[in-house]
Amino acid sequence: MSKHILIALFVLVSTQAFSQKTELKEIVFKTSAQCDECKERIEKALSFEKGIKKAEVNLQNFAVTVTYNPEKTTPQKIKEAISKSGYDADDVKADGKSYEALPGCCKKDGHKK
Repeated sequence: MSKHILIALFVLVSTQAFSQKTELKEIVFKTSAQCDECKERIEKALSFEKGIKKAEVNLQNFAVTVTYNPEKTTPQKIKEAISKSGYDADDVKADGKSYEALPGCCKKDGHKK
């Protein structure tokens, strides 16, 4: 009888451990995105990053809202991913090589001409 109780207890504890889900977090970064191409480029880049569930660029307020799993990524890693795609993310400046590869309209001074 005690063997069955131990097995039942093990199954109960195992089930509870696997049923606990990590709560997703949402964070907003200011970015240098300016146009629909920028929006598409950032959202696509973030879709390939581990732990990111959703990314949405708002061109009205120059921000990207990211929903992510904090067990798989961090805000700093997300900012670095945005930087690698050629855009600023809060205090992290755009990666130089990636920025230079952007089309003219996506560069910070692209709409000022």
